[in-house]
Amino acid sequence: MYGFEIPKDYKDALRLGKLHGNTKWQDATKVKMDQLADYKVFIDLGRGTPIPKGYQKIRVHLVYACKHDGRHKARLVADGHLTDVPLDSVYSGVVSIRGLKMMIFLAELNGLELWATDIGNAYLEAYTKEKVAIIAGPEFGPLQGHTLIVSRALYGLRLSGKMWHQRFSACLEEEGFFPCKAEPDIWMRPTTDGSSYEYVGVYVDDLAMAMKDPQAFVDKLIKVYKFKLKGTGPLEFHLGCDFYRDKHGVLCMHPKKYIDRMVDSYQRMFGQRPKTNVWSPLEKGDHPECDTSELLDSEGVTQYQSLVGQFQWAVSLGRLDVTTAVMTLSSFRSAPRVGHLNRAKRVCGYLVKFKEACIRFRTGLPDYSDVPEPAFDWADSVYGCPTEEIPRDAPPPLGLAVILTHYVDANLYHCLLTGRSVTGIIHMMNGTPIDFFSKKQSTVETATYGSEFVAARTCVEQIMDLRQTLRYLGVPVKGRSYMFGDNESVVNSSSRPEAKLHKRHVLHKRHVALSFHRVREEVAFNMLSFIHIDSVLNPADILSKHWGHQQIWPLLRTLMFWSGDTADQEE
Repeated sequence: MYGFEIPKDYKDALRLGKLHGNTKWQDATKVKMDQLADYKVFIDLGRGTPIPKGYQKIRVHLVYACKHDGRHKARLVADGHLTDVPLDSVYSGVVSIRGLKMMIFLAELNGLELWATDIGNAYLEAYTKEKVAIIAGPEFGPLQGHTLIVSRALYGLRLSGKMWHQRFSACLEEEGFFPCKAEPDIWMRPTTDGSSYEYVGVYVDDLAMAMKDPQAFVDKLIKVYKFKLKGTGPLEFHLGCDFYRDKHGVLCMHPKKYIDRMVDSYQRMFGQRPKTNVWSPLEKGDHPECDTSELLDSEGVTQYQSLVGQFQWAVSLGRLDVTTAVMTLSSFRSAPRVGHLNRAKRVCGYLVKFKEACIRFRTGLPDYSDVPEPAFDWADSVYGCPTEEIPRDAPPPLGLAVILTHYVDANLYHCLLTGRSVTGIIHMMNGTPIDFFSKKQSTVETATYGSEFVAARTCVEQIMDLRQTLRYLGVPVKGRSYMFGDNESVVNSSSRPEAKLHKRHVLHKRHVALSFHRVREEVAFNMLSFIHIDSVLNPADILSKHWGHQQIWPLLRTLMFWSGDTADQEE
């Protein structure tokens, strides 16, 4: 075994320096303290000066870490828990992964450049409103024993995140940006020629930019606002995801480096690499809820929870092929069994085997010329025949239009213990899977008809949210959405005005009746067309069932571009 011993505090850093005969931790401390001095984080009141009236005394401490490349790092953190709890928000906003994918898609659609950058020591760029002071410790060198007022948004203070958010928001507003009302951490402004919008996605201090001239914007951040930027340039790695262009020039997004780090974590836990002789996340038709193996000990529980947590972020980064498996395994985090851990190891092996899988940002419009126009008149129905409501405060649409496609499916009795079904949904912008969903339904259905209608209602509500979000992003949404499902009875009941619901659903399954009318209402409004397809053509199966490779591969291949050769199989 090898590694680094991390100091608990400054005195411990000195001890380790003497023990190992080097000054790496002391050097890291000096770098951090020099940075704080450069930012003028503290106002020195002198040695022995009492804490000023109206100020609260707190403590600070150093947190040490060793980066993946071996660099020693130190950070001074305030003990903000000693201050009063504020009544307003204290967080710095973060762009959602869905919002980031939308922004990247729109950049590809409208010919914008994609850049990324990281603002160094972001919190220290903002002043704090909290009235706090400290007595300097030995890490402050000649200032030890001095009374220092904290003037900047030091890490650990309750309002530091909020103050940084306000500081950077003010900078963006000065540059003509305004926040999207549906994705408030995506900032937007029209391009100089008015052909489309430019976007900045903010994840605390990590920025993704979709602009005509991102270099000019970066120069302003440096020269006008004096930010210290790092990792600036064309988008290649952001929030754990790699970006590259395939041989056809199509932008691809995949968490390859994240999976590599997951393998390193796996090796530390189990002393070996995950076995890759698997072709699907779980066995076809598997039911982990029926596992009766022994409960894991405390170490096994920690290992299981760590793996599932890593899988969840991989799903967030676009690995939709393991979504249903991860959703199922997440149900057992509080009391996992040996069999559940073995399944988690299998999922890890699958991710490694197919770590080249990626989402391709394909912007070409799908061809639905063979899809017939709605053939039914809903004017005399209870829904009337109004049109889709467009947000009145949405910005004017600019840029090229998009067509939305959606696939929905349900798996009856996915969980044999509770009888609950699973809803699987995929949302496409043109040819790009922009969002996906896999979750157990909150109700128990006794027939496929009911579970499919509950799934369709969930899909319709997500479609409404997606269409509204795009309009708030200034995107022209072309026509209605196209929702595909493989249950012909549900499609016909949704699409025909004369269709009626069986009385048992009205009397005993009120939620199915609500779903029935919710879906039909949006069809009547011409917001969407609900179209039947064969189950072998429905990619939502990937998100509703534990599938086999031969069954799903033709569907998965249309969604995720696979480059390179697969990993060698291991026994």
